[in-house]
Amino acid sequence: MNPIGIFGGTFDPIHYGHLRTAFEMLQALRFAEVRFVPSGDPPHRNSTYAPASLRLEMVRAATANETSFVVDDCELQRSGPSYSVDTLAALRGQHPAASLSLIVGMDAFLGLTSWYRWEEILNYAHIVVAHRPGWRAPDIGALGELISAHGTHRVDDLHEQTNGRIYIHAVTQLEISSTEIRELVMAGRDPRFLMPDVVRDIIVKSHCYATGESI
Repeated sequence: MNPIGIFGGTFDPIHYGHLRTAFEMLQALRFAEVRFVPSGDPPHRNSTYAPASLRLEMVRAATANETSFVVDDCELQRSGPSYSVDTLAALRGQHPAASLSLIVGMDAFLGLTSWYRWEEILNYAHIVVAHRPGWRAPDIGALGELISAHGTHRVDDLHEQTNGRIYIHAVTQLEISSTEIRELVMAGRDPRFLMPDVVRDIIVKSHCYATGESI
């Protein structure tokens, strides 16, 4: 069924934490591809720091050497807030018979009930939760009930069904965050080794996170 992993985010900037999580999901869950979807107008933030065109350029540069990574700019082409449910509905229309899996971190999953039309997400895709040390899946409340009704421990369920399941998968912990990278660059320090060199070069050349001091 050519299962597709969908990995959204502001990617402001993209870094090795994003890339390693996507790669581990690609291998462990046997996705045909992992599709990176940079947010256009993220509803959970007032604004992004780097402009959309530059964030897209960084994602494309970071993923260029992995043939199973695909970059999708659909949210950048769509006006209005970048709601995940709208993106998933559009992808379902493009791939009606494919297994689609939305990849989210545990912290994002814990806030799922605050998402726009969150109850509809499983109508379009599975939810795959990237579990990191220190987080625990809820077993009570709305999310606990959701996991009880839709949770699975079988990767094959993600392939045999097109949508509707929740799968939690442990990933390697990399203590890297986009916020810390931006703060580091703003302080005039070098982000080398936190991201691919091609992404670092874009940041240095564009001065997108700089405050006047050079790296």
